[in-house]
Amino acid sequence: MEETLFSAQIKRPLADRLRPQSLDEVVGQKHIVGDDAPLGRMIRAKKISSFILWGPPGCGKTTIARLIAENTNLYFEQISAVFSGVADLKRVFQYAEERRASQGKGTLLFVDEIHRFNKSQQDGFLPYVENGTIILVGATTENPSFELNAALLSRCQVFVLNRLSIENFEELLQRAEKEEGRKLPVDDDARTFMKEVADGDGRYILNLAESVWNYAQAGEVFDRDNIVKIIRSRAPVYDKGRDGHYNLISAVHKSLRGSDVDAALYWVARMLESGEDPKYLLRRLTRFAVEDVSLADPNAVTQAIACWETYDRLGSPEGDLAIMQLVAYLATAPKSVGVYKAMYAARDLARKTGSLMPPKHILNAPTKLMKQLGYHEGYEYDPDCEDGFSGANYFPEGMQRVKIYHPVDRGFEREIKKRVEYFDKLRKEKQAAKAKND
Repeated sequence: MEETLFSAQIKRPLADRLRPQSLDEVVGQKHIVGDDAPLGRMIRAKKISSFILWGPPGCGKTTIARLIAENTNLYFEQISAVFSGVADLKRVFQYAEERRASQGKGTLLFVDEIHRFNKSQQDGFLPYVENGTIILVGATTENPSFELNAALLSRCQVFVLNRLSIENFEELLQRAEKEEGRKLPVDDDARTFMKEVADGDGRYILNLAESVWNYAQAGEVFDRDNIVKIIRSRAPVYDKGRDGHYNLISAVHKSLRGSDVDAALYWVARMLESGEDPKYLLRRLTRFAVEDVSLADPNAVTQAIACWETYDRLGSPEGDLAIMQLVAYLATAPKSVGVYKAMYAARDLARKTGSLMPPKHILNAPTKLMKQLGYHEGYEYDPDCEDGFSGANYFPEGMQRVKIYHPVDRGFEREIKKRVEYFDKLRKEKQAAKAKND
């Protein structure tokens, strides 16, 4: 009797009570479940095929799968790749086959975190998907292109779900207030802050709202500081080893290349706040200094090494300032990929002509035989020549000169371009004079 009374007093979590009862109630995903959207059309036609739902946490993946099963009279089976193994999959497949044979009812198998299954486990789905024993609905926060087998992907459509917006969060809070029968005891600034800190996760903002109602005293109105005390710290959604990691470092690089210092600082801050290894960032920034800034500002790589050494000596959090200094420097520096392109052009040329010998005049002749063969004959020591430049050919004999390095007319490389053009002009003049004398 006491256990029954105690159970009755336990209130279901707010997020569970507000779980949508129809696809129309799903927030922020009309492009997927709307009447004219792909899944909406599937449901109306009662012809559901296997698919993957790819989206951030708290965007409604599980809810959508459950509602589709209810709207299509399919038996709903749910497992998590985190807690399930081969034995669990065999049991699910066996029951699905028996259900299909005895009741004529199909099974919608919802697999949460499907990317956590290994290759052999993913392969295990194939025959049951192909023969219709199950309709597979996989949910993942990771890029399916990288995390799921090509064979499984070829049998499933992929639907991309949106992270929830500020407007979506406001709709959820209003639903929560209607469910609770009272206003959320927060001021406007705190309400806005709650929507910002939720970071696209609908489940999180509902749990946060429930905490506010639980903690607020009668007549008390929470401000931003009160909300901060409740949440303490919410780490941004980010996985250093997976898709979020590569998306953010890509954003850093693109912002630096676009000379957008504010965006670059923001993305680097996001990575640091998410627990990224600062030395990984320093390594990538140093590469950027030689790859994208290069000789347009030769001091960039010096700045990169100096900031790296500074971080090594100070560590976090003091050394984080060195990282941000480097980001600001690189973002505002002139950019050039002249050397970067030259490297690949030179390597491509080397692969095609790799067996050609250097011209004999630039080879040392330490033996009598080598002298007799013409090694070092006619070599001119450039620093002793007029203009400090001999104009000699340093490419293999019989090979036409190839223009590999094309400096840009920006930053310090503008000066380098003038030098290259000057040497090209001198070389032509000296070669013409030599040809005339010969």
